[in-house]
Amino acid sequence: MDPRLTLARPDLADAALQGVAAAERYDAPKAWQVAVPATALRKAPAAEAEQWTQLLFGERFSVLDVQDGFAWGQGARDGYVGWVAQADLVPLGEPATHQVAVLRTYAFSEPNIKSRPEGLYSLAALVSVETREGRFAKGAGTGWFIEAHLAPIGLASAVDAAEVALGFLGAPYQWGGRESLGLDCSGLVQQALAATGRAAPRDTDMQFSFFPAIDEAERRRGDLVFWNGHVAILLDRDTIVHANAHHMAVAIEPLAEAIARIDAAGVGQPTGWRRP
Repeated sequence: MDPRLTLARPDLADAALQGVAAAERYDAPKAWQVAVPATALRKAPAAEAEQWTQLLFGERFSVLDVQDGFAWGQGARDGYVGWVAQADLVPLGEPATHQVAVLRTYAFSEPNIKSRPEGLYSLAALVSVETREGRFAKGAGTGWFIEAHLAPIGLASAVDAAEVALGFLGAPYQWGGRESLGLDCSGLVQQALAATGRAAPRDTDMQFSFFPAIDEAERRRGDLVFWNGHVAILLDRDTIVHANAHHMAVAIEPLAEAIARIDAAGVGQPTGWRRP
């Protein structure tokens, strides 16, 4: 079992894993959800611990343990396990009815663009719409969104993942990031595909194993090219867009130049091509 996706450790595990994962004690996790625009899921219960990924507003998080102000559990979006600041969570509320369908948008304190912004919400954040007034929709536990910036759950907001990825151009590179204010290579892939209604695992190795392989000669727009620890989206046969630590941003790069640069850095040649 992949420990990144298994809610189990030697002293405690999800009751659903009894007989599957060895632990001293088993318990049923409690359902919570993210109450801030984005929060880090960390390696350990400490603010300075490595960020493995992020959870976005409204995403469900099943909590099994709490230590030092951090909750240990598993995210519902992609199954990732880790520690989240307890202050960023609230008990599970009404199911989400919509998700943010633009790169980022404000929630306002009132149904008025002149009112105070209460937060900046990224693509794919989940919202339970309570009521509407004019062009605004009120989200449970947050403010008023421009309703045109939301899409009903189950309705894809885009058809071209490559075009979605281009919307992130210039966004800073952030290890473990999934938000529009900063994300990593696999986070960009996950978010771009989510906007088209397609789920993707979180990490590059997971994505490499998840999507069907294609021959390099078959590559086209929207396909993925992988290296050890890195992934990029093809804009066409000869150009990629990717969040990368060389540019420290989401950037467009000629494929041949990226292959040469990454190989020269000691990473090696591409390990494969995949089609989501």
